[in-house]
Amino acid sequence: MKEDQFRTQYKKAVDTMSASREMKQGLEGKMEQRRRPRKMVYIAASVLVAAGIGLAGPSVMKQLGGTGSPNQVAQVDPGTPAAGNAAGVVIPKIELPDKSSGAVADMIGLVVYQGNIYTQAAIRMEAADAAALRGEKLGRTTSGIDEWSGKDAYTELASNIGETDIYAVKGYDSGFLVMSYTEVDGQVFAELFEHTNGITVHSGADLIGKLNLDGRIASAQWESFDSWNNGKQQYLPLPEGAALDGFLNALMTAKPLSADPLMEQGIYDQDDRKLVYLQLADKTRVELTLFGQGLVRYSNAPVFFEVEPGAFKALWSSMEP
Repeated sequence: MKEDQFRTQYKKAVDTMSASREMKQGLEGKMEQRRRPRKMVYIAASVLVAAGIGLAGPSVMKQLGGTGSPNQVAQVDPGTPAAGNAAGVVIPKIELPDKSSGAVADMIGLVVYQGNIYTQAAIRMEAADAAALRGEKLGRTTSGIDEWSGKDAYTELASNIGETDIYAVKGYDSGFLVMSYTEVDGQVFAELFEHTNGITVHSGADLIGKLNLDGRIASAQWESFDSWNNGKQQYLPLPEGAALDGFLNALMTAKPLSADPLMEQGIYDQDDRKLVYLQLADKTRVELTLFGQGLVRYSNAPVFFEVEPGAFKALWSSMEP
């Protein structure tokens, strides 16, 4: 879908929801501020941005794989940094900011379900494919969260996406992934939300394993950092076979590393990155970012995975123009 089409449909969907006037203005303002449409479409309404408590600076932008542009969307306020130890990497539970702290928050899409905050997922899905993925209805959101909400707004099915139905997603654990789904004049507006906070990650399986990749990859592509960084969208086929299979198997057992130390060391200052796109049988698309030093990251969860060097190098070396 083109950006102008997305804008039109998005505004139409928002107008049909029972969101506050302030929320509509905030979302529409974000649409106008985007400098990188391809990336921003997917994280359009994203998260609760901490702008006033030191979390919206360059290091936060780097977590998104960006370059720290002031117009880019920032990371959720995770409360406290993820911490790594012998028991794994602990990703703190996201909490809404305490208004008394003086934090200035900006909004992007989130839903509270079963006491956890689900944020807009890194898994991509075309609206036309949403109905086939729609599972059991889980409830209907309220629109109680806005830029000025405090922790008292953290109630079941509260959201900042207006009033819409929330469903399980076929093939996925609803403790990880849920879907908003609305039809307006025959058009479908759907979004995936994932729960990647308040968990302890011991290996790749604890996060990436929730994507159920095994046996479901329909096709694979990759993109160079130069292409991604400059919006060229130069996708190249990534043949299925031993290299990809070995990499994915190794990823499930990969060692998790807390993101913060790597950020501080400037991991995003380097250009030796490649993007891997996995098209799954259910027509969703998973994006993985590979870093030349043998690390992999999925989504905005503050954790990297250190993949067994042989398996990583085999795949990395296969991705040459």
